[in-house]
Amino acid sequence: MRQAQQKISISTRGRGLFEFTGEARGFLRASGLSLGQMTIFCRHTSASLLIQENADPSVCDDLLAFFDRIAPEGRGLYRHENEGPDDMPAHLRAALTPAHLTVPFADGALLLGAWQGIYLFEHRRAPHKREVVLHAMGE
Repeated sequence: MRQAQQKISISTRGRGLFEFTGEARGFLRASGLSLGQMTIFCRHTSASLLIQENADPSVCDDLLAFFDRIAPEGRGLYRHENEGPDDMPAHLRAALTPAHLTVPFADGALLLGAWQGIYLFEHRRAPHKREVVLHAMGE
């Protein structure tokens, strides 16, 4: 069994979903591995990862609206407001979504479905530079 690992940086423009499927595919191609699993890990507590539809952008809009309803922003709603009114809601949203994903691959290609993409889910309003670790194991 062989392994490959790479850290990638994803610049966000504030809250939203930022697809990086292409970067994950490029890393896998460069690894030379053909069969195995890729683990994807987000190194932050106010951002997370999702595999989600990448064909219709309204899916991402609806996800953002849903999370606005279940983890609203607002002064006085939470005790933890150190970095502003979006701080604790960002942590709640990250707690409800994964910090890591596992995707199988075969013949050197990720086995994602036809409409699936890999996204960093930025939960803060300000732009951030997020770090994601890609780790592939296989043969």
